[in-house]
Amino acid sequence: MVFQLGRFWKVKGPGLIILIPGIQQMVRVDLRTVVMDVPEQDVITRDNVSVKVNAVVYARVVDPQLAIIQVENYMKATSELAQTTLRAILGKHEPDQLLAEREKINQALQQVLDVQTDAWGIKVANVEIKHVDLNESMIRAIAKQAEAEREQRAKIIHAEGELQASAKLLEAAQKLAQAPQAMQLRYLQTFTAIAGEKSSTIIFPMPIDLITSVLDRLSDRPKPGEPG
Repeated sequence: MVFQLGRFWKVKGPGLIILIPGIQQMVRVDLRTVVMDVPEQDVITRDNVSVKVNAVVYARVVDPQLAIIQVENYMKATSELAQTTLRAILGKHEPDQLLAEREKINQALQQVLDVQTDAWGIKVANVEIKHVDLNESMIRAIAKQAEAEREQRAKIIHAEGELQASAKLLEAAQKLAQAPQAMQLRYLQTFTAIAGEKSSTIIFPMPIDLITSVLDRLSDRPKPGEPG
């Protein structure tokens, strides 16, 4: 960038630049992507847990005129803004979200920084959270929470399996009730399966309707001493 008598004149590209001594001054601006380390920040999460987080920011100058005129030190300003934005964004999340939703948080940080640094001619291409430092008690609490969620999902899956199995059993019972011959074939299959096992005890299942009819007949018989 070339300044003439203290005022901005024009932006020159790379190569040979001829200046008038005492009248024109030149300021070099690096247009390459710069990697900035965000120092470790103490962040208070949404549930009041203290964590230490550091990150890295990838940014470059897209408008040298704005980068030099609108801010005194665009690199320092971008770094300071990244630190405050990191604390503000991460403070809205819980510790387990910082670990599980890191990509989503990175995108949110990049969008906020890119909008705020646009007035300085800076383009923030990417933001990556490098490390989230949790204390041991918090790590154990997150592990217990994850284990409880896995057990809950396992119980739900088991209950759904039992529900589907009961529906199939009901359907099979209704079909067998419509065809008594099928029930007899089922009994024979059961006997075959029991005979193939090495067991000294064999249980013979009896139809419920047969037992019911026998009980009904016994209840209809007159008791001793009653007239027949």
